Amino acid sequence: MSNREVSGLKLLVVDDVPESLQAIRQALSGADIQIFTAPNAELALERCAAIRPRVVLSNLVMTGMNGIELMERVLATDPATDFILMTAYYSTDSAIEAIQKGARDFFPKPLNIEKLRSAFEALLEEAKTRNRALQLDQDLIDAYQFENMVGRSPAMLEVFAKIRRIAPHFRSVLINGGTGTGKELVAHALHRLSPVASATFAVCNCSALVETLLESELFGYVGGAFTGAVRDKQGIFEYANGGTVFLDEVGELSLSAQAKLLRVLQNHEVQRVGSPITRKVDVRVIAATHRDLFKMTSQGLFREDLFYRLSIVEISIPPLAQRKEDLPLLQRHFLRKYSTMYRREITGITRRAQSRLAAHHWPGNVRELENVVSASCILSTGTVIDLPDLPEAFRSSRQIEPETDELMTLQAMQQRYLLRVLDSVGGNKARAAEILGVGRNTIYQMLHRIRSGENAPLADTYNSA
Repeated sequence: MSNREVSGLKLLVVDDVPESLQAIRQALSGADIQIFTAPNAELALERCAAIRPRVVLSNLVMTGMNGIELMERVLATDPATDFILMTAYYSTDSAIEAIQKGARDFFPKPLNIEKLRSAFEALLEEAKTRNRALQLDQDLIDAYQFENMVGRSPAMLEVFAKIRRIAPHFRSVLINGGTGTGKELVAHALHRLSPVASATFAVCNCSALVETLLESELFGYVGGAFTGAVRDKQGIFEYANGGTVFLDEVGELSLSAQAKLLRVLQNHEVQRVGSPITRKVDVRVIAATHRDLFKMTSQGLFREDLFYRLSIVEISIPPLAQRKEDLPLLQRHFLRKYSTMYRREITGITRRAQSRLAAHHWPGNVRELENVVSASCILSTGTVIDLPDLPEAFRSSRQIEPETDELMTLQAMQQRYLLRVLDSVGGNKARAAEILGVGRNTIYQMLHRIRSGENAPLADTYNSA
């Protein structure tokens, strides 16, 4: 049977004994396995890069590079590869060393054909389970996706529900949230679910324009109003008449522009710069800010009447650090997006890389996470993202903890320290139990308690280990 006829598990067999290669091919010929061979480790590395095998079965002792060295190089490139070693010089010590360095199994020669077949039956079943899990992941993303946003945390589900309630009726909405939380996505969702979804959606980033240009951008101008104004120009409100205007970072508006914005909200009219004439407009206004506008009103930096007009309906988006149960879902969502965009066959993220991402406090919120996954998809040389593929700031376990004056219970402190220890040992519960001086069952019990409480998202990674 030729390689082309098989669509199943890709196996690369590496051995400098031709008879051994033939025997393994015959032993596994009836399974759903696509078998490739290499007579030495150097050629095996080339074939790994070309075919990306799911499993490598290699002799330990070969001319040139040995099986351990080959395994280390293959796993450094693609840690998702299952590597199995075989040798005629079997010993318990050598088997333990190989497994500690990353081998899945270690077979003595001459090979026990039944044991070999049984091992590959297990690998095939694992592959089927993995494919089912990937499909379930996709179903989960689809189930918790709302208007290009993904979230299953109670806080985000409430945001989604509020958008649905508000969209058919709003005239003005204020969206509060930190940088990178997805304020513009919320604005788009409000527009798409509104009665004017087919009309214009115009965006103005108030922080990107200098004050002298901002008013003319929003309200337009007449020819001759200032140097360079050679002809009349309509502003965003006239352009979006009948639709929606999204004012991002509305807290950056000058007091003069705030007064004109208030006129739009109250009288539904705009006045171009340099013109005494007012023009009627019918627009819905969505304003967004990362600033505390209420505090700015007391400082005289934001008009109080405008603030209350904008905040009749208010949507607050929680930072990612407060909804870490959304982190695994968002990771899978962005992984699918960027692996498709970059045409990469990246199927997942290793547990230790997930642990490092879970420990981060995400000051840049969802946008920061998206950038990290995007960069990792570019940097990854294998089929999964591992620690070396993450941006440099994430490769060290010594990440800066956010400063806090929060007082917490002794149990909460214990849970937080447990998670730090687990992160430092890559999720190895046995090693964590040894460091903490407790039994492994105690680790499982503590993780179960964390999963039942508000710290659940951090514990999910380790419970899957």
